[in-house]
Amino acid sequence: MDWRIKGVVQKALSLVPFGMAGNDLLQRTLGARRKLDRQVASKVNDDWVILLEHMTELGISPKGLDYLEIGTGWYPTLPVCYALAGAGRCFTFDLNRHLDAAHALRLIDALPPHLPAIAKASHRPLAEVEADFAYLRDARGIDELLERARIDYRAPADASDTRLPESSVDVVYSNSVLEHIPGPIILRILEESGRVLRPGGVAIHSVNCGDHYAYFDRSITQINYLSYSESEWAIWNNDIQYQNRLRPQDLLELAEKAGLEIILKKHRAAPKLLEQVKTMKIAPEFRKYPPEQLACTSIDFVARKPA
Repeated sequence: MDWRIKGVVQKALSLVPFGMAGNDLLQRTLGARRKLDRQVASKVNDDWVILLEHMTELGISPKGLDYLEIGTGWYPTLPVCYALAGAGRCFTFDLNRHLDAAHALRLIDALPPHLPAIAKASHRPLAEVEADFAYLRDARGIDELLERARIDYRAPADASDTRLPESSVDVVYSNSVLEHIPGPIILRILEESGRVLRPGGVAIHSVNCGDHYAYFDRSITQINYLSYSESEWAIWNNDIQYQNRLRPQDLLELAEKAGLEIILKKHRAAPKLLEQVKTMKIAPEFRKYPPEQLACTSIDFVARKPA
């Protein structure tokens, strides 16, 4: 189906009362969240394990650390994984309250096949991870589950103004979230991260900076949206699935502007997209970028608060 149809439907929902709730219902009944087991597998193995690999590469053990997550979503997969890795606490912030008991408990039901991967990534004995998981699984309801996992869920809440004490967490992280936030607000979030991080603490962000409509319409690529000017893109962009179209270098510059030091960055231009850039129409706003930035659809980076 044409991506423009999804854009129009989401824009209409974003403009009417209870439109967000309506979109949530569509996602539960027709969208990807019907296949929660598959979503959990991807969240653990393709997302959380990668975050742990970055920490391991930098010599950071996850055990005993305090975390701040930006963007909880519909089920707290990453905070639960960090709890099983031996985390201290995890504060998780979301602009809208999506988390509910049914999704959280289904998450727990879907986790057992992934416990060995969690143990391996966190360098914990599998028996310890299984024991901690059994403790979580015995929780009676979502409130007790969050308490046992040492998760402090805050929504609706503003990650750019957390009200957490200064220097109170060790790691701030997000996964597939920053691409949905306007650049000036990302800067405020990164500045707030610098405030709440302890000296030497790190911010770890995995950003999908490709056109999300390409997941819906296979006839376009993940750089399709770079052919539209700001005024043209405003027709299709919407508050339900807002896309800022920032390129990897923009995100790194925002982190440095916030006073953080980039200590790890991983991004690569896709060869097929590099070929496409040579012939596609590029909107004026993006002509200043080299082809490698235009053809790159994801970036992982770690920024450190100076000690």
